[in-house]
Amino acid sequence: MLDTQTNKIDDIDNKSEAVSNWLAERSQVIVMYCRLSGFRNQTKLPENEQINGFCDVLIDYVSAGHFEVYQQIANDCEINGPTSLQLLNRLYPDISKTTDIVVDFNEKYSKMMANDSEMMTRFDQDLSILGEAIAKRVDLEDNLIETLRTNH
Repeated sequence: MLDTQTNKIDDIDNKSEAVSNWLAERSQVIVMYCRLSGFRNQTKLPENEQINGFCDVLIDYVSAGHFEVYQQIANDCEINGPTSLQLLNRLYPDISKTTDIVVDFNEKYSKMMANDSEMMTRFDQDLSILGEAIAKRVDLEDNLIETLRTNH
């Protein structure tokens, strides 16, 4: 009996830690995005290291969401609340759409060559589209997290 309770407590702690780490990554993405957006309407792109670092953190954050946190939420919802699972199923397609935008941005700008004039002309527009996707994703994720906190 005590082992079962200990396992449940460890499971809760691990879930909280995973979500906390994921939210910390999300905050880092937002900060890095803001730094990159400071280069909007400039004649040159940010340094390659800055763009590549941002893309790396962005992909890590999105991957952790899809392969760790959302799965955890889905499992909790299946066990503890069909209404929460319905919400997850309703929001997930919209979250996936933001993932497509993230992947497109990453493929386009990760490991690119400095001051590629063609890329400079599209950077502002692509960064703006990405920013809108990140904002939408944050809203959707916050909705899921609030539901999980409230119902589980």
